Amino acid sequence: MPKLQGFEFWSRTLRGARHVVAPMVDQSELAWRLLSRRHGAQLCYTPMLHAQVFVRDANYRKENLYCEVCPEDRPLIVQFCANDPEVFVQAALLAQDYCDAIDLNLGCPQMIAKRGHYGAFLQDEWDLLQRMILLAHEKLSVPVTCKIRVFPEIDKTVRYAQMLEKAGCQLLTVHGRTKEQKGPLSGAASWEHIKAVRKAVAIPVFANGNIQCLQDVERCLRDTGVQGVMSAEGNLHNPALFEGRSPAVWELAEEYLDIVREHPCPLSYVRAHLFKLWHHTLQVYQQLREELAKVKTLEGIAAVSQELKLRCQEEISRQEGAKPTGDLPFHWICQPYIRPGPREGSKERAGARSKRALEEEECGMEVLSKNKQKKQLRNPHKTFDPSLKPKYAKCDQCGNPKGNRCVFSLCRGCCKKRASKETADCPGHGLLFKTKLEKSLAWKEAQPELQEPQPAAPGTPGGFSEVMGSALA
Repeated sequence: MPKLQGFEFWSRTLRGARHVVAPMVDQSELAWRLLSRRHGAQLCYTPMLHAQVFVRDANYRKENLYCEVCPEDRPLIVQFCANDPEVFVQAALLAQDYCDAIDLNLGCPQMIAKRGHYGAFLQDEWDLLQRMILLAHEKLSVPVTCKIRVFPEIDKTVRYAQMLEKAGCQLLTVHGRTKEQKGPLSGAASWEHIKAVRKAVAIPVFANGNIQCLQDVERCLRDTGVQGVMSAEGNLHNPALFEGRSPAVWELAEEYLDIVREHPCPLSYVRAHLFKLWHHTLQVYQQLREELAKVKTLEGIAAVSQELKLRCQEEISRQEGAKPTGDLPFHWICQPYIRPGPREGSKERAGARSKRALEEEECGMEVLSKNKQKKQLRNPHKTFDPSLKPKYAKCDQCGNPKGNRCVFSLCRGCCKKRASKETADCPGHGLLFKTKLEKSLAWKEAQPELQEPQPAAPGTPGGFSEVMGSALA
């Protein structure tokens, strides 16, 4: 059967999906995908997988895809991050029998993507991306798709999308934010960029960004003309978003936990989902927030969720007859999370400042992030003042801290390479290449003296016949 492409692929294989759950690291696992599908999601993506690890590690393949095969979990798109055409295609070939398409992640803006040279940090390397998409399009039996972020300029974003389409991309998801828009600097996604891309390409386009409720989905479809709308954070806080409902949190929490019992996943995933679902309630019941963070079993998490449910029901019984104010007045209802932006006084300069710069400024004002507060609870003497951090002398080659007693003034990694190359010793790092070589040579020289001469086999020169002959003579 020939491989379907473009709109035919979207309408037949993806069944004309309009409501899409985004690929989310450690969050769009099978159990969550099944929950989302029960509540209106028509297409789901796996979490982003590392192509290189997927190729070399059978356990990684098993844990992240092969063991998660489920007839209810289709249509499904597997997403990879990669920066090498051959590796990307090798990983895709191993995954193509378990999904309906392979997606290349060109949208991850996180620091780990910058260090690993993938995601949104490939968006300026058009030649490389063309080769990756073209090779995948030629070799795979399923279509290849891409998820991208926009450039500040609409015309450059359009040319970027057209380049990917020409290389063989069959469906494009456009996140209407630049790679600099993340965390507290996220801001609003630009639907104008998405609309321009949709008009410029002849393949299906999904929109991503600014989706908090079903009304946002409908407005995005209408204003941009895209084929589908993808939700990430909105889906995590309300998996029933695509149904247009805002049910009580415990309804979806209990349903999710039941699915996890049938389709197990790491406890860290479950805990993260419960933190998102109960986010607003946990602001009220801080003690239960701490308990949820500490429990070590699935049943322990379920018990904390049950206690939150009881607290909410008690609060509801006390509030009977009270008139609600606002659209979603009660914290126990699934509702969007509005990410706070930078402080008012720094909005104008926010575009040029990093998340770390904001954290350091907050640190100077004795306002610590939640993660740092947890660390300080475990160690009250811990300080986050950069001026109090110990200063380390740097390795002459890589900049990492050097060994205090290293004979080369290098870190252990660089020292090992140099000592091996020069057959030298570094007692400071416990590297004894020269000493071991000398011992080995001395042992080899002593070997002939230790060996006793072996008698020759009968019938061979110097063997039994010659010995007997000489004796008779």
